[in-house]
Amino acid sequence: MCIFSQNLHVEVTNFQTEVTMQSFRLGSIFGFEIRVDLSWFLIFFLILWTLTTGVFPGNYPGLTNATYIAMGVVGTLLFFVSLLAHELSHSLLARAKGIPVEGITLFIFGGVSRTRMEAETPGDEFQIAGIGPLTSLAIALLCGFLWWVGRNVGWAVAVNGVTAYLATINLMLAIFNILPGFPLDGGRVFRAIAWKITGNYKKATRIATIGGKLLGYAIIALGLLQLFGGFVINGLWLIFIGWFLASAAEASYQDLLIRSTLEGVPARELMTPYPETVTPNLSLQQLVDEYFMHRRYHGFPVAEGDRVVGIITLNRVKDIPREQWAYQTVRETMRPIEDGVSVRPEEKMSNVLQKMEESQLRRVLVTKNGSLQGIITAGDIARWLQRRRDIGEEMA
Repeated sequence: MCIFSQNLHVEVTNFQTEVTMQSFRLGSIFGFEIRVDLSWFLIFFLILWTLTTGVFPGNYPGLTNATYIAMGVVGTLLFFVSLLAHELSHSLLARAKGIPVEGITLFIFGGVSRTRMEAETPGDEFQIAGIGPLTSLAIALLCGFLWWVGRNVGWAVAVNGVTAYLATINLMLAIFNILPGFPLDGGRVFRAIAWKITGNYKKATRIATIGGKLLGYAIIALGLLQLFGGFVINGLWLIFIGWFLASAAEASYQDLLIRSTLEGVPARELMTPYPETVTPNLSLQQLVDEYFMHRRYHGFPVAEGDRVVGIITLNRVKDIPREQWAYQTVRETMRPIEDGVSVRPEEKMSNVLQKMEESQLRRVLVTKNGSLQGIITAGDIARWLQRRRDIGEEMA
């Protein structure tokens, strides 16, 4: 399953702080950073095990175990290459439409294209969402053609088995993704159509979200039928997928509401003013012992006199081997202010959110003429939104 999304790398839902997928960088293709979420390994080995012990031995009996393992490894890797091609088609077209794309992340349910903004017109949304299933269909047809050629010219059974599998799985991928359930590609196509008809992006998203939740509930119901019918593994997977779809649909809409509510709000309204700072000459051991162990904060601005020079977070410290803490300083570990970790007090929260996502620190410093004015964290945003609810103000 592939989901084209504005940004699932950092997602704020139910007025809680963001949830960041734990991922590592794999490389770069066409200028897009390719990252792999740790959850991807679960589905990778599950597919590998299924192909090696079930699908290929059942469909092509009589081959050696080594052959089945080789078929499983090649089939699994090429399946994920297909998923990557699917996401690349989204990203390439989005970039052609002027939408900045940071990269692609592969995770347990396929992949997401990490973009900095949504499509600006229903036509762009329709095209960017629709290109994914078309790419999967093209891959299915190509693999089907290779299978047909292999059958007629006498290629090895193992080769034909892999091409047949890839043709089938990519066809299923194309069909599944065109279902009108947001945030699947088909759900985004549906939103584009609703957007065109209503002329209201937010209303169209709400309509598409209802469709996504209904599809998720339908898949859960199908999973329950499978479960009670004795197909336990299939049933559990369908329930899991259905739950994920329904949750992702609602989360995407909540994310839109949050961004709409914050649109036009200046950073000064959400910041915690004049936060506690640390000096750059502290050792990391002193920082941990005197600050992190006695404060509730996970990050501190770093200041020299009246001038802020950077920000240090607990995660940055944890990346340094513990035996080096006594010798390495805050200055050597911090993210300097020049790295885009600061905003102006009058800067709009839409830009603040973008900088928080780009820095991956979940916080930014608010500065004016080099002087620290405040700090904004994910928790500050969540509390501000909650206060609006508490006083009876609905999100936009």
